[in-house]
Amino acid sequence: MKSTGERIREIEEEIRKTPYNKATAKHIGRLKAKLARLKEEKLRRSSKRGGRRYAVGKSGDATVILVGFPSVGKSTLLNSLTGARAEVANYDFTTLEVIPGTLKYGGADIQILDVPGIISGASEGRGHGKEVLSVIRNADLLLLMLDPFNLEQYKVLKRELHDAGVRLNQEPPKVKIQLRGRGGLNISFTVSPRISEEEIREILRENRILNADVVIEEDLDSDRLIDAVMANRKYVSALALVNKIDLLSRGGLEKVKAYVSENVEEEVMYISAVKGDLEPLKRKIFEKLNLIRVYLKPRGEKVVDRKEPMVLRRGSTVADLCRRIHGELVRNFRYARVWGRSTKYPGQRVGATHELADGDVVSIVA
Repeated sequence: MKSTGERIREIEEEIRKTPYNKATAKHIGRLKAKLARLKEEKLRRSSKRGGRRYAVGKSGDATVILVGFPSVGKSTLLNSLTGARAEVANYDFTTLEVIPGTLKYGGADIQILDVPGIISGASEGRGHGKEVLSVIRNADLLLLMLDPFNLEQYKVLKRELHDAGVRLNQEPPKVKIQLRGRGGLNISFTVSPRISEEEIREILRENRILNADVVIEEDLDSDRLIDAVMANRKYVSALALVNKIDLLSRGGLEKVKAYVSENVEEEVMYISAVKGDLEPLKRKIFEKLNLIRVYLKPRGEKVVDRKEPMVLRRGSTVADLCRRIHGELVRNFRYARVWGRSTKYPGQRVGATHELADGDVVSIVA
């Protein structure tokens, strides 16, 4: 009997050899769905075998994780950003534990984690890869650190993250699936997808979805549909950092930028964790996290304390602010007055569902 790994390799080879056209689309869609299911089964079985565990509690207003191959400068950057004392050396696998630090910026406390380096085969368990990737899946932002002298590592890094179910800078597929006990598949569309209904049905059946109401609300391909039906996908913001630019000549830097523009999909910043000005990076981290600052104004008082804002995610409401302060405040909430960009006029009276903006001043009445 063939192992799961052998079956995965056979399907990957068949997909590679099969030309994609209208006649083969249904067959390739079924193969891709089967491949994704086998990989998830393999990952689930391997995670049950135990091994080293990295128990890291989330703290602060958001969590940023430094990701990259060994010796790309993650520990040095952590130290420079946060003042943490991560061990630094010029050899691989210096970091064998998850090392935390805190970046204080814009009124926010941002947890930054330095995790052991990712290597080829990490998603299958090499170099404690499964454990490291499980920590990575809990990030609010990933900083992909790249060595300018070995930029091919980027493709390996992306592949390992993808195989672990991590999707970078993507929104979850706009697909609604309501399972039913009988009646087969009822598929409807709000837009015309680039794949046929026949291919959609094949992918759903391969994932044992036989009776369901399915609504597709985006122009998706087979890969996005497979992501929609799998349970282990994680959607995370990411920023790529090319480190060690202080070691490059002007011509060398231009060559690196040419390669990056052709091959790196994420937004890119060029830094030196040792000698560079990291203020632009700190500002970009804050922006990528989509944080907003809200200032509290006690009822009846005129002075607003702007030294310690409440930090929330963009899109947060007055109710979210109340929960952040105290759970009882939500139950006793009457109304709030808000001054700032989210209102039509200063001191506007609003309800719990009012969406706040960066810089708003809020007075809560309970």
